Amino acid sequence: MASKLQEDLSCPVCKDIFKDPVILSCKHSFCNDCLQKYWANKNDLGCPVCKRKSSKECPPVYFELKKRCEAFLQERASEPVCSLHSEKLSIFCVDEQLLLCRYCTDQEAHRNHRFQSVDEASQDHKKKLEDSLKPLKKKMRAIREVKGKCDQTAEHIRAQAESTARSIKEHFQKLHQFLEEEEAARLVALREEEEQKSQVMKEKIGALSREITALYRTIKDTENELRAGNVSFLQNYRAAVERVQQQPLPDDPELASGAQVDVAQHVGNLSFNVWVKMKEMVSYCPVILDPNTAHPGVILSEDLTSVRQGEQTQELPDNPEKIDHFFSVVSSEGFDSGSHSWEVEVGDNTAFVLGVLTDSFQRKGVIWPALWRLMFCGGEYKILSPLDPGSDVQVTRNPKRIRLQLDFDRGELSFYDSDTDTHIHTFTHSFTDRLFPYISTWCDVPIKIVALKISVTVDGSL
Repeated sequence: MASKLQEDLSCPVCKDIFKDPVILSCKHSFCNDCLQKYWANKNDLGCPVCKRKSSKECPPVYFELKKRCEAFLQERASEPVCSLHSEKLSIFCVDEQLLLCRYCTDQEAHRNHRFQSVDEASQDHKKKLEDSLKPLKKKMRAIREVKGKCDQTAEHIRAQAESTARSIKEHFQKLHQFLEEEEAARLVALREEEEQKSQVMKEKIGALSREITALYRTIKDTENELRAGNVSFLQNYRAAVERVQQQPLPDDPELASGAQVDVAQHVGNLSFNVWVKMKEMVSYCPVILDPNTAHPGVILSEDLTSVRQGEQTQELPDNPEKIDHFFSVVSSEGFDSGSHSWEVEVGDNTAFVLGVLTDSFQRKGVIWPALWRLMFCGGEYKILSPLDPGSDVQVTRNPKRIRLQLDFDRGELSFYDSDTDTHIHTFTHSFTDRLFPYISTWCDVPIKIVALKISVTVDGSL
């Protein structure tokens, strides 16, 4: 059965869509060929519908009706129709997930089934497909965020490498000409580390970019399906759902610890290490500060032996090693046995903390539960530890230098006024984790690790 529109556009003689329609004076229309054949058989010019005789043997073409018929045929050719009834697919069977025409619903195969209009079904299924895209979009946002951090880290690696190279060159310029070979060797080591770590980061960025591309393509293709016409969308719905469900969701990417250049390895104790080969008078610093752990609000010296509060917070990658709670930094190496001593020049600094931090404690957030420390602030000294939230300690004078002595095996951490060798305080605790020297300051006066003077002598005795 034809639709109302199709009936209006059908010739009363051939029952098909008008072809070259003409109009009679009685206002009835027919295909030109159909009308001429009818008149030839009847031998008169009567209207096939009302029998009224036409005044013309060649009725005029009905152009408006012809345009409507052409538009109808063009639209019908581009719109899928029911294979059984040649009707427009206007109903969706919820139970079978099939598109039907209005006559299919009366068939036995769909008896007692649930039906929806194409518009309603399309909206419901679009909502489902959009919901299935949410985890992909969330994952892509997470990957883009990590990729952004990787891009920042890669740039920081390059900046670190450049800065470290300058520091290495400055050290070697102070030495004799024949140390050029040692300088070159260390620069090669630095470049190799830079290339290796940059390559690792480049591969990680590439992998993240490929994951983003794959997710983007899936999302883009699916969103194109969502913008398609309802019928086309529903016809391709299953394929779209399978495409989304088959798109693997990669694990949450993370920045690995140790991704940055190990500046301390290249710069720390550089003069001492050269002395091993040169047998010259050198200085040795027992503690080297690790810039990869430094809070963005502090500034380290180029030789990594002093720290001060900066004028503004630096834009640095948030790597896992970095302390983010306070203006702090820890040493590049820790102690898990034996006795160790280091001296800190505080000078006129009016706000600082000196102590040790355990290795096992998370460096993000509050670190006080893992810190044994001496604090100077507001003209007063306090001792603080995981078991003591703060106790005053009497100091007769403000030391310019403070010596820290750690006996790991005996479980003792002591503080002394270096100038007078006066004991300030001793912590007693059974240490189990590796301990790292710790410095914090919220003052722009530098705090410096005092270097040790080492000389080489020849024992002539046998």
